[in-house]
Amino acid sequence: MASEHRTLWAVSDLHVAVPGNRDLVDRLVHPGTAGDELIVAGDVAEDTATVLDTLGMLADRFRRVIWVPGNHELFSRPGDRFRGEDRYRELVRGCRELGVVTPEDAYPQFGGHTVVPMFTLYDHSWRDPSLTAAQALDAAAEKGVVFTDQVAISPYVDVPAWCRQRLGYTVRRLSRTTGPTVLVNHWPLVREVTDRLDIPEIALWSGTRDTQDWPVRFRASTVVYGHLHIPVVREIGGVTHVEVSLGYPREQAVSLPPRLERQLWPYPVLTEVPE
Repeated sequence: MASEHRTLWAVSDLHVAVPGNRDLVDRLVHPGTAGDELIVAGDVAEDTATVLDTLGMLADRFRRVIWVPGNHELFSRPGDRFRGEDRYRELVRGCRELGVVTPEDAYPQFGGHTVVPMFTLYDHSWRDPSLTAAQALDAAAEKGVVFTDQVAISPYVDVPAWCRQRLGYTVRRLSRTTGPTVLVNHWPLVREVTDRLDIPEIALWSGTRDTQDWPVRFRASTVVYGHLHIPVVREIGGVTHVEVSLGYPREQAVSLPPRLERQLWPYPVLTEVPE
């Protein structure tokens, strides 16, 4: 009897605290076979308990779940026990108790690829090159564009400095990989995908110029990301970049039906026949 195909699926930006989203995830995010695996590319929710509860539910369904954090998982308030880097470490601890793979764990293999969960953040370098980061942020604020990150993440950690730390850590690990990869990050790796933003200033909080060559340099067949809530598939430099967000209800009304009709959400990243 022929072996059953198994698939590596991907979703992001589930935002399960938003009314209706948890029901959609419960209804739509299921494996097709017992061997299927799932990438969750960040922004599950803001509350750590809700994030872990959702990942635990998915881990019960799929052979393996691979998670990377988004900015919403890092949102904190002054009275929270864990903030900034401590919050991330607490999420990693919780994921490990569930058996969920994080950016701190050994990279899994699927379909002859190394699947690389990453956590790189952003450094405000996707900006007008004539401006400093501070000037670009001030100019965005003058237009009324201020990300929640500025009050829910930045007060507790120097995000650009943390980004530099994460870039160095990730490059060292990537440099030890061989063969084709699937790169997974909440924030996009190349600036081209931000050209569809209705508000260009959002790019300031959407990535870093230091990852621009990573997809080609580290032999990616596919880059999986979220964050922008612009679910598209684009080929850039011979690499497929796919944004796999569920997003908010007003966005789903437009983006979700055609993806469901074409069986592109969850997104099938790789399919293989087990030996």
